[in-house]
This record gives sequence, structure tokens and C-alpha cells, in this order.
Amino acid sequence: MAISSRILKAAMEAADKKKNEGLTTPEDVVRFDDVVYGTDPTWEVLDVYRPRGAEGALPTIVSVHGGGWVYGDKEVYQFYCMSLAQQGFAVVNYTYPLAPKAKFPSIVAHAAQVLAWCADQADEYGLDVERLFAVGDSAGAHTLAQLAAMLTDAEYAAAVGVPLEGVPTPKAIALNCGIYDIRHITQLRWMLKGMLGDYMPHKWADERVVDLMCVTGHVRESYPPTYLMTSTGDFLVDQAPLMERELEAAGVEHVSKVYGTANNTLGHVFHCDLRLPEAHACNEDECDFFKRFIG
Repeated sequence: MAISSRILKAAMEAADKKKNEGLTTPEDVVRFDDVVYGTDPTWEVLDVYRPRGAEGALPTIVSVHGGGWVYGDKEVYQFYCMSLAQQGFAVVNYTYPLAPKAKFPSIVAHAAQVLAWCADQADEYGLDVERLFAVGDSAGAHTLAQLAAMLTDAEYAAAVGVPLEGVPTPKAIALNCGIYDIRHITQLRWMLKGMLGDYMPHKWADERVVDLMCVTGHVRESYPPTYLMTSTGDFLVDQAPLMERELEAAGVEHVSKVYGTANNTLGHVFHCDLRLPEAHACNEDECDFFKRFIG
């Protein structure tokens, strides 16, 4: 693992520990924990959260966690995901193998695998895959944005080589503080390039791989409606306009929003910090966006 990956991984772990300290499962949420969606009981596991008392199939959100491709699991994201369940959704929160052992497009393939699992296990857990949505932040937004592009661009999917049979396309997605064009990193360049290097199957000099790892250039008219979010203190704030330009050029329905002000700076993935009222406001905005497509 690159030195930069080790540094950022340690920083993220410390921040998440502080952010989640003292939080517990809400009384109005029912959870199904440690369900194996693949073959590895450590890295291919997920939780399902549902509002207590809700019956039948619910509109479903799949969460693709961030962590720079080298860090994170479902335990870190459980409280954020349960807060989404409190807004009337079934929520699937999963763990996936990380870089440097996992190489592109492994993380995208696991996201596809979880969506397919939702379709296969819909009756067991009350998941309505006709009303399926997905959220992703940071590296998770990168993964989700790529998967959405593959599901709506057969040529791109074939070039990447991720199996998509039985994988449902989300009706809408939310991309939070993500990276979409790895060729245009302006802040934390050294560290981010190190993390991306851990995930790359080849070196940066391989232009074909670099192109396939970028979402830009692969957004088509059929791309899912998208809620595109960043914040005033997000070190990836310059990435959102690149994705917004792609969505606009393709005519994709979208909302693009920057949270925070000059006097109230909100940092990278602030929406996962449930101690912040702005996080709840952002998450409610995104759930309201999804509800527009429930019908």
C-alpha cells in the first residue's frame, strides 16, 4: 500500500471513530446484519435496515461506501444508512474487498453483485427493486457513477468487463463529494494519486485504464437521474462541475447542489456526520429527490 494511502486511511479511521462515537441503533429501525452476498464471509457481507413496523416491499437504497478505495466497511456507515431507513426506505449497506488487493474493476463488480443480490433476495427482505436507488460518497460515488454508466452504455460495460446479467438499473442515484475524472485532481494530488495507484491494475501510464476509470466521457442519455452533491470545504469540490457538465450534455435529469457557505464551511462527506444538522438536511433532500421517482 502506498504511503499516501496509509496516511489517509489512518486519518479517515480516526475521523470516523469520532463521528460515530456514542451512536446506537435507533428504536424505529429493524436491522438484519452480516448477510453474506458472495462467498467471502468477511468482505462480502451486508446489512439490511428497515423502518420498524413497515410491511411489504419498500423502495430500496443501496449505499456504496467511500474510503479512497483502501478503507471502510459497512460498520462505519451503519448509522448514516439507518438514518436513511428512517425516511421510509429499506437500505442495503455492504462491505467489499479493498485495494491494494482489490484492483479495478473489482469494486465496481461488487457493487453490481449487490444490486443483483437485491433482485434475488427481494422477497426475503422486502426490497422493491422496481423502486431501487443508490447513494455513494467519495470513492463510493466514483464506483456508483461508473456502474450507472456501465448499466446505460453497453460499449463502456464491455470495455470494462464487469458482468451485468441480472443487475437492475437504479431509478435514480445520489453522488456525494465524488471523483469523476481522475485526470483532473487539483487538491491532495499526491495522496489521491497514491490511492488510485493502489487500485489501478496497471500504472498511470496506461491511458486506456485511466480512461475507463473516468466517468466523464461515458455518460449517456439513459443515465439515471442524479442528485450531485458537494460542499464548500470538500477537497473534491472541483470534480462536481465536471460531472455536472456530463449530465447536462447528455440531457440527464439532475440536481446539483453545493452545501455550506463561506461562513459555515462543510467538509468532505459531511453528510455522514449525523451530529450536523446540515447532514440531516442534505440526506432528506436526497431522499426527497428519490421519492419523486417512486410513483
